[in-house]
Amino acid sequence: MPGRTVVVTDSTASLPPEVAAARGIVVVPLQVVIGAAVHDEGSPEATPAKVAAALREFVAVSTSRPAPAALLEVYERLAAEGADQIVSIHLSGDMSGTFESAQLAARQAGVPVTALDSRQVGIATGFAALSAADVLEAGGSAADAVRAAGERAAASSSLFYVDTLEYLRRGGRIGAAAAIFGGALAVKPLLTIAHGRVSTLEKVRTSARALSRLEDLAVERAGDLLVDVSVAHLADEDRADDLASRLQERLAANLGDREVWCGELGAVLGAHVGPGMLAVCVAPRPA
Repeated sequence: MPGRTVVVTDSTASLPPEVAAARGIVVVPLQVVIGAAVHDEGSPEATPAKVAAALREFVAVSTSRPAPAALLEVYERLAAEGADQIVSIHLSGDMSGTFESAQLAARQAGVPVTALDSRQVGIATGFAALSAADVLEAGGSAADAVRAAGERAAASSSLFYVDTLEYLRRGGRIGAAAAIFGGALAVKPLLTIAHGRVSTLEKVRTSARALSRLEDLAVERAGDLLVDVSVAHLADEDRADDLASRLQERLAANLGDREVWCGELGAVLGAHVGPGMLAVCVAPRPA
């Protein structure tokens, strides 16, 4: 259809496939390297469970951004299918080279492509992509969609708990000194994404206290706003379900007729945080 603008994002945005498909959002996979084998995130060979098992068995796990050529192929396919503009929304450029790949591919695309660095990770990027799709469905322009996505990402809070900082240290996402400090004092860290990077929010002594604070912080960030809330985990389904249930009850007025999303973290992000990780995203809804 002429005059169509398409939203593209990457697999770390953690959008359920059925949601992305229903909203017309195209998802480009990052890659997971387990041992010597390279797999697309979302493939049967690169599930969160397999990543968690590999990490526990000390098998080398790393991740890789999509090459500019892979993104260009997606942009060209969408153009051939009738798109005349593309909005490409990706995880923080300080955490991955995916945004850079999108910028490079945009320069060669046959239609205008606006690449946006969400300065976020996980579902916060996904909520930004959904806001862009909302604007387009309401008749807004590509520029309007980019602005809405950027504003929602900036307003969102990504909060997470990890059993250890070691996996983040291995991946270069947090300083070695911070990882040593946390391990030496048996600290259970609460982290957030600030200015596009992982930042320590609080340090507490027990996992029970950490999860209680994670819940309280999510409620504080919601305030009196209408919000979307998501709980993600890696190999910790029971604790995630309990946390989601408590947040559903405490944030009932903020959620309106919506529910707290709860699911397993994708393989790429899981490779960097390790088993036992729990995350909450609080995303205020745009007017």
